[in-house]
Amino acid sequence: MSDAVKVGFVPFSAPPRGILVVFCDDSLKSGAAARKALGTAANTVKRAAAANQFKGKSGAALDILAPEGIKAQRLIVVGTGKPSEIKPHDFLKFGGVIAGKLNAGSDVVTVVAELPDGAMQPDQSAAVASGMRLRAYKFDRYKTRKKDGENEAVRADVSIAVDDVAAARKAFAPDSHVVDGVIIARELVNEPPNVLYPEEFARRASQLRKLGVDVEILDVKAMTKLGMGALLGVAQGSARPGRTVIMRWNGAKRGDQPVAFVGKGVCFDTGGISIKPAGSMEDMKGDMGGAACVVGLMHALAARKAKVNAVGAIGLVENMPDGNAQRPGDIVTSMSGQTIEIINTDAEGRLVLADVLWHVAKKFKPKFMIDLATLTGAIMVALGTEHAGLFSNNDELAERLTKVGLETGERVWRMPLGPEYDKLIDSQFADVKNAGVRNGGSITAAQFLQRFVDGTPWAHLDIAGTAMGAPKSDISHSWASGYGVRLLDRLVADYYEARKNS
Repeated sequence: MSDAVKVGFVPFSAPPRGILVVFCDDSLKSGAAARKALGTAANTVKRAAAANQFKGKSGAALDILAPEGIKAQRLIVVGTGKPSEIKPHDFLKFGGVIAGKLNAGSDVVTVVAELPDGAMQPDQSAAVASGMRLRAYKFDRYKTRKKDGENEAVRADVSIAVDDVAAARKAFAPDSHVVDGVIIARELVNEPPNVLYPEEFARRASQLRKLGVDVEILDVKAMTKLGMGALLGVAQGSARPGRTVIMRWNGAKRGDQPVAFVGKGVCFDTGGISIKPAGSMEDMKGDMGGAACVVGLMHALAARKAKVNAVGAIGLVENMPDGNAQRPGDIVTSMSGQTIEIINTDAEGRLVLADVLWHVAKKFKPKFMIDLATLTGAIMVALGTEHAGLFSNNDELAERLTKVGLETGERVWRMPLGPEYDKLIDSQFADVKNAGVRNGGSITAAQFLQRFVDGTPWAHLDIAGTAMGAPKSDISHSWASGYGVRLLDRLVADYYEARKNS
């Protein structure tokens, strides 16, 4: 995994190198260390701010070339807004803003991690570093030539000046592993479908063994023996066979009940016999964003040695329309024994998840299960691309997900479940049908999944609007966002991880 931004921490007293970055509030006030680094260039900042109508708003940046009074070739001043209104995830944004100002090629950068009222806390300076790494990520490995004016990837050697170097390094160590997990998820979603198909996806997931993760790969024979008829029904139309991958990280006491994460991994989705329109079908390489998140999350938990037992499970298929593909009207038997009438072969992700959810619930008996899936276009109609849809049978789990969503900036919005919606997927010929009416499509999809969780505390995250093709943000200019890795890592760290001193 390439790392466009290499980060180190130095004391405030270290002389600045290369591009100098300082912070100011909405009154243009900076901290003592920043003022010392600026020296007489502080006057230049005031003049440039007036000329550019820079008001120090949160996330705004003032870029000054060859500033008088300091040796730096460039000075970047990042606004933090009103001190009382700074939110925890703003520091990630500040780092992204800095990286967005860097030139293509290689830069040497010094960031003075200080607010006007004093040094940033270790976790805040670590978040700035993480934001820079996330924003600098770019997926261009298949470009053999650049068009005129096309930006090359940013490369930067960054020194972050802090009050306590040891504390900042300690705070950044786990954060760095989480960023790695996000980048892994982005890489998987961005890969073309001729490169990343079920067997190759499973192979990449197996690389987690290097971190001490136990990885089991179920092939078609093994899934047939388990009775995974719903997943295999989707996979049967492709020349590339399906796989289920079970990843286990045992960071807590032996026998402690695990937490579980399940991801939809449709490596390419044509819609099957109910084929999709041609327009934008190429985006369906990203229909495995849930599985990508689970792999990235398991990397983060294992790399930072999280004190938790965690299960990550992904169902990997291609949904293709060949002569062996399942048809509308087919009836398949899921691993749970429930029969499913296929109404629409493009409602395939829920079939994949049904068997994997049941397998995880029965075999591992987790404290909870959270599944992630680019499941429905309907959730984008409801929530756009700013929130993932949250459905849950457990209020405590839903409340915790909502809270960590606000803290990380990976926001969720709870949607309803209820027996009235459940009736919409009752089948005349089988136990359930895989698609209901058009209205409430994301809800009926979640109602379908709930039939396969066996009473386990469960949450479903519909990430169709947030995992791929979401608008560019301060920390991501990638088509794939890696949504969910930071959200779920924070959930584990705040609520389910054994205390460090236990």
